[in-house]
Order: sequence, then C-alpha cells, then structure tokens
Amino acid sequence: MIEFNEADIKNLIFHRISNENEKCFLSMDEYAFSGIEEVEVFKKIFLKPFINHATTYEFKHEIDIDLNPLFKLSKAIVENNDFIAKSHDIHQHLKTVSKHPNIKDGDLFIVKYDAIQLNQIDYKALGIYKIENKESFIETTTSNSGAIGLQFKQGIGSRKLDKACLILFTDEPYTILTIDNGSTEADYWQNEFIKINLKKDDINNTNQFLTLTKTFLTEQLPTDFNVSKADQIDLLNRSVDYFKTHESFDKGEFEQEVFHHENIIKSFRNFDDTYSQQNELDKADNFLISPQAVKKQARVFKTVLKLDRNFHIYIHGDRELIEQGVDEKRRKLYKLYFEEES
Repeated sequence: MIEFNEADIKNLIFHRISNENEKCFLSMDEYAFSGIEEVEVFKKIFLKPFINHATTYEFKHEIDIDLNPLFKLSKAIVENNDFIAKSHDIHQHLKTVSKHPNIKDGDLFIVKYDAIQLNQIDYKALGIYKIENKESFIETTTSNSGAIGLQFKQGIGSRKLDKACLILFTDEPYTILTIDNGSTEADYWQNEFIKINLKKDDINNTNQFLTLTKTFLTEQLPTDFNVSKADQIDLLNRSVDYFKTHESFDKGEFEQEVFHHENIIKSFRNFDDTYSQQNELDKADNFLISPQAVKKQARVFKTVLKLDRNFHIYIHGDRELIEQGVDEKRRKLYKLYFEEES
C-alpha cells in the first residue's frame, strides 16, 4: 500500500493517556533520536503494518469538514504550526471521546513524516498511535564482576498495533489508513476520534468491484443458473485475471470479457444494483485499477475444487481441460487433460 524506505521522521512525541487525570502525562519536548538505527526501528514498528492495507478513508463531518477536530489539528501540523502544542490538543481530543468503560489506558505516539510514498508519489504524513498492550521480553545483563542475569520487561515491539491512523497529506480530501484491533464496543477510534468515511478513489473502487464480483459468483450465480463448481471457479479466475492484466477498469468491457453471456451479464447488473444500494456503495464504472488492492483481494478468491474428503483440484487456467461427467456406476467424475506432471 505504501512505501517508506526513503521516509524520514521529522517530529516525534509521546504522551500517556487515561480516563483518570492523575494517570495522564504530557511530554513537553519532542523525542531526540540517538542515531539512524533508532529512526529505522521506529519506522519499522509504526509504518510496516500499513504496507498491505488496501482500504483508504477520508475525514468526514455532518456539517462542515473544518469542524472535524482531528482534520483541523492535522492540517495545522502539516502547515508547520506548533507540533508540541497540537500534539497536546490531539491528546485532549482523544481523551474527550474515550468515554466507554472498556477503553484502556495507553501510550500515545504522534509522529510527523516526510516522503512516504503512495502510488509512487511522496507525501508528508502524520501518524497517531495508541499502544494499549505491551509485549514481554527478556533482557540479559552482565556486571563488572562477570555475573550475568536476566530481566523480564515489557515494551513496544513488532506485535500488532492496537490503534493507529496514518494521515497522508494528498490533495484534499486527505488519504487516511487506519488500524483498530480493539473490542467492538469501543469503536470510538474510527467513529469518534478520527471520524471517517471510505474515500472514493481507485483503491476502494477496485476493492468494491472485486468484492461485489466474488459475492455474485459465489452466492447469486448458483441461484440464478445451473452452473458447475468448475465453471464458477473459472469465472472467479477470469475476474481476477481481468484486474491483473488491465491498467484501467471499464464495466462494460469487464462484463463482456468475463461473463460472455447476456443472461449472466443481466443477472450481474441486477445484483450490482441491489448490492450497491444495500451496502451504500458509490462506485465508479470506470477507474484506474489499484495493483495493491488486486494483490490483497486475489488471496480470497478461492480456486479450489473440493471433492468429498479425498481430493482438492486447484484450477488456475484453461477450463476446457476439465470435463465433468458420470460413469457407468453413476459416480460423479472429473476428467483432466494435461501434458506434463511434476
């Protein structure tokens, strides 16, 4: 999703946040890195989890986007207003929306970046991270007398981030990536702290059409037509191949190349209308295909034909090389044609 090899951390500060005022702590100074190794460790912990994210968001507000507190604060930071003071304001905003009793205390990190790449373009970015659960590790120690020992500690490492958002300062609306591994009853992170909607961009258009197509082929198509599992898998393969081999998406072209038959195309269009309305999707019929979204979505397009508990057939290519039938004992069979085995 993003590239951060050339990214640079410009500012970093951390605070302690809690519902109890006496447990809160505000740093008055930015963290001073001791060297490039520290910078690389922070980048790995705070940016690597976003690499495979293939869903983007944007700030929202019911009346005016300028009334969204985090939008206003993040915009002030990228415009080089007082980083430390604005980080205190972000801390207060998060504390204000953290009303649910299940919300945990945590360490709040706020990081300003340069040169994070999205679609091969460099952007400034702001990362906001709340670490609620620390991992245990063992530290070995030695003394001047030669004695060695072990110390058990807790800290922040490579485990999943609890809550995070990365605001990329693209043209407005800004592009936001989020992580929320908290409990469902405490969904304040996205709905109240950040306040976001899905962004209408090529990434989400790609995601939505692939999800729509998979749902149609696996749920609706077998209801509307007498279609074999092998034919169903062939259509799944052709759908993914279209997105892998084209730079841009055209709905009409996609329907003809993948479905071929007018009856199936008509069924797909009806399903598209109903599915989009039920899920409140606002998709485009023409857009640039996002390779990152295709790569992630392709993993859930199952192309395995399971036969009882005896065989799994992985279908990757030519549907014409598979025949389905019944033998003289009325047993179902598949006949496979091939040139080499390995």
